[in-house]
Amino acid sequence: METPWGTTLGADTVETSNNGFSLDDIVHNGELIMLTLTGPNNYYDYHGHGMGLQYLLCERFAKSLGVSLRVEVCKDTADLVEKLKNGDGDLAALFLPQNIEGIDFCGAKPATGNEQWAVAKGNEALADTLNKWFKPQLLAEIKAEEQFALSARSIQRHVYSPMLDRKAGIISQYDHLFQKYAPTARWDWRLLAAQCYQESTFDPMAHSWAGARGLMQIMPATAAHLGLPASQIHEPEPNVAAATKLIRELDGKFNDITDRMERIRFILASYNGGHGHIRDAMALARKYGHNPQRWEEVAPFVLRLSTSQFYNDPVVKNGYMRGSETVDYVERIGKRWQQYSGMAPGGISGSYGSMVPQRATKKYRFHL
Repeated sequence: METPWGTTLGADTVETSNNGFSLDDIVHNGELIMLTLTGPNNYYDYHGHGMGLQYLLCERFAKSLGVSLRVEVCKDTADLVEKLKNGDGDLAALFLPQNIEGIDFCGAKPATGNEQWAVAKGNEALADTLNKWFKPQLLAEIKAEEQFALSARSIQRHVYSPMLDRKAGIISQYDHLFQKYAPTARWDWRLLAAQCYQESTFDPMAHSWAGARGLMQIMPATAAHLGLPASQIHEPEPNVAAATKLIRELDGKFNDITDRMERIRFILASYNGGHGHIRDAMALARKYGHNPQRWEEVAPFVLRLSTSQFYNDPVVKNGYMRGSETVDYVERIGKRWQQYSGMAPGGISGSYGSMVPQRATKKYRFHL
């Protein structure tokens, strides 16, 4: 069959209409496309894993169909509705007001109010399946699942002492690995040790709900990118070696930051929160008249990426993030590096010792 674009559709080719892909098409293709907005209750990336109530609900639905889930983040509700009507997505995974015309409301909805998910007009099989699948108790189940995932309880690890032998200057049994591979990252080995303790408390078998593994809590996809076999991800030396390769990559992404100590702050923040989110915070800092190459001036905007005014700002490309976790991560590692280096807080000038203010939450409260 000849299409408007001059392409012949074969027997196995899916042909779409204005009401989008049918349920059979979705199952045949093995993929469900959800349309949503960025935000803590909708969708955001957390250590390489999708989070947010709408995403987790939709992920559960996709699993019930036996298909993968793809997320399309829209600019706003109007953009989302237009894409749904045009067949650019299968499902509006957002609690939309039911007074919007031209779409069919179905599936998930809050306990109160006239809001619900939606599909394209006339996509009856998908709508019926969503209505049969959704049960009100799913909302509480998903929220409890997310709260657990975001808590320390979701990380399984044995907590070891942060200092094996203070008098002898021995931090851990892995000091020889930090000393061997820190030059790859061009870091002080004690900084690498401080980061490792923050990640896993020196437990090589540590793992998180999201799949992060080993001493440096490397995600499986990152391990594959770095050439670390899954069979070796819990082995101390390959794990540390891969982490320093990642740190070196992140170093290259911030080569516009000429001050070495400042760059370290941004690398740590990116290791935890993602390079894209940190670049977003830098763009916000620049927009509001602050120095985007000083962590002390960018950290407040990392925190502000958890509020809609900022994660919906046009200069932000990666949406919502849990900024408080990342700012705390940088601060804790800095303080531990001070301890490992034998420095008092706020110590040696030009060192990492003053990289984060001692009372960061107060100092970061400045007016725009």
